[in-house]
Amino acid sequence: MGICGYFTVSWKCLVVLSFRLLFLVPAGLPVHSQGESQTDSKVMDNITVRQGENVFLRCAQGDIVTHTAWLNRSSILYAGEDKWSVDPRVSLVTLNQEEFTIKIEDVDMTDEGPYICAVQTSSRPRTTSVHILVQVPPTIINLSKDIVVNEGSNVTLMCQASGKPEPSLTWKLLSPSVDLVSEDEYLDIPSISRQRAGTYECTAINDIATDVQTVEITVNYAPSVSEGRDVGVTLGQRGVLECEVDAVPKADFEWYRDERRIFNGLDGMEIEDAGQLSKLTFLNISEADYGNYTCIAINKLGSSNASFVLYGPGAVQDGNSGSMGTHVHTYTCLLLVTLLPFLLRF
Repeated sequence: MGICGYFTVSWKCLVVLSFRLLFLVPAGLPVHSQGESQTDSKVMDNITVRQGENVFLRCAQGDIVTHTAWLNRSSILYAGEDKWSVDPRVSLVTLNQEEFTIKIEDVDMTDEGPYICAVQTSSRPRTTSVHILVQVPPTIINLSKDIVVNEGSNVTLMCQASGKPEPSLTWKLLSPSVDLVSEDEYLDIPSISRQRAGTYECTAINDIATDVQTVEITVNYAPSVSEGRDVGVTLGQRGVLECEVDAVPKADFEWYRDERRIFNGLDGMEIEDAGQLSKLTFLNISEADYGNYTCIAINKLGSSNASFVLYGPGAVQDGNSGSMGTHVHTYTCLLLVTLLPFLLRF
């Protein structure tokens, strides 16, 4: 009868000899045992399952089946009711004259590949092959860190993701919100400006799910102080000069009266800095307080300044900042000269 008696002596011989070559055949092709004329083969449709789900492998039996088994590549999972696999996720669901079904729980990428249901009948063996395809949701595995750069620098952001099917990647700037920036794992920003600072979002997407992560770009630039606004205040009242700056990183403020620096709490003046705004407050205006003041904003990239004039109610400014005219006094004198002849008649 030859070795193992032509597949009928023992089940172990059937597995060892009849199906040893079975697992060398590429997935998706008909699988044959020792000869085309000795084994009936059937190829089932692929089973597509998502990572983490359960999959059921079913195989039709028959009244004349003597032995049956499920195999994965070169490993026997179940031989009849006997479990050969050491994987606790694999279990027997049904074994009767109609079907032989096993279950694989929490499917992972390692479970992908060909599976064979081998059936020994009283006349000849037959096999049914099926290929499990495991789909994996996208996961961003490599992302650029938050970065701080100086204005004018070249910036490249990177976003890499895994998944099956292979995920597509897109970049866009969220704050301020703009249209799509890039459809590639790399985002190049040449000579970056302060307007391009903000939160950048990388999105990885495939047929299964979406993964999203963000990168923050901070752009440093030198201070730019807004034009100074002159202020008129009555003697004895409270007066405030405001200096507003645009700068990253945050600027430090300095106040000057002519060439002399002003310090907080001295000479009846208070300095209050809050973010991009500095206030110089005069608690009780005196004649000595009227004059020219300068605000200077400084960070590591440079400085900027603005001039202010604090003036009394009798002074009217020229069009140029920092000068006080005497238009009110001149107008008053001209008015008196014009009216004087009329007044003398009485």
